[in-house]
Amino acid sequence: SDFSTKPTNFYNLDVIISVGYRVKSHRGVHFRKWATALIKEYLIKGFAMNDDLLKEAGGGNYFDELLARIRDIRSSEKVFWRKVLDVYATSIDYDPQTEQSLMVFKTIQNKMHWASHGETAAETIYRRVNSKKEHIGLTSFKGEIPTKKEVEIAKNYLAEDELNILNRMVTAFLEIAEIQALDRTPMYMADWIKQLDSFLKMTNKDILQHSGAVSHQKAIEKAHSEYKTYKEKIKNRITQVEKDFIKQIESKTKGLKQ
Repeated sequence: SDFSTKPTNFYNLDVIISVGYRVKSHRGVHFRKWATALIKEYLIKGFAMNDDLLKEAGGGNYFDELLARIRDIRSSEKVFWRKVLDVYATSIDYDPQTEQSLMVFKTIQNKMHWASHGETAAETIYRRVNSKKEHIGLTSFKGEIPTKKEVEIAKNYLAEDELNILNRMVTAFLEIAEIQALDRTPMYMADWIKQLDSFLKMTNKDILQHSGAVSHQKAIEKAHSEYKTYKEKIKNRITQVEKDFIKQIESKTKGLKQ
């Protein structure tokens, strides 16, 4: 209790989880039900949260980390595109089959990039992809080496400060756009461009007034060309897994000799 003078025992979290799935007591059953519910939520939704802890304790650094992750997810191309489409659906002239829908999305995306770091998405890819650089110029990718798909995404080339600005701007704009949609304010698709320009003006950011110096096709063509060169350059490079394996073999061989 709060008034107990007995010393508190602390246990390693890995030990608690391991023991919790083995003991057959009532408390063990309760633990497994709780843990299984969290795992199920994670597998279905892709996340699991302790809402009460974040609300009552303020979350500390964990809450800041959570917000940063959410901003990063919201500004990803797929999520951003889906959210923009949700907003577009409230437009008077919305038609998912028209080229205008794609053009408006590209315009919004490029305006966001331009305001964040002074380049359109295509310009970022074209100017930063480089087979001579480490990781072909990417600052973010999955696995040990970048994939062909990852070199096509402008966001993957951004520095940390650029990415933080972009993530925050996307999150703020989507919140404003969703409020407009919820209010059922009559809007044409072109109005969303004006809405974005007003938002950028409020943040004292430069507003993109042109389509950029590099086309999307030209950027993708260069990215693919550089990627081909990059793959050829690293094809004989030893991976970290292979390095660890060799190290283990050498260690065991050395032990046998002794």
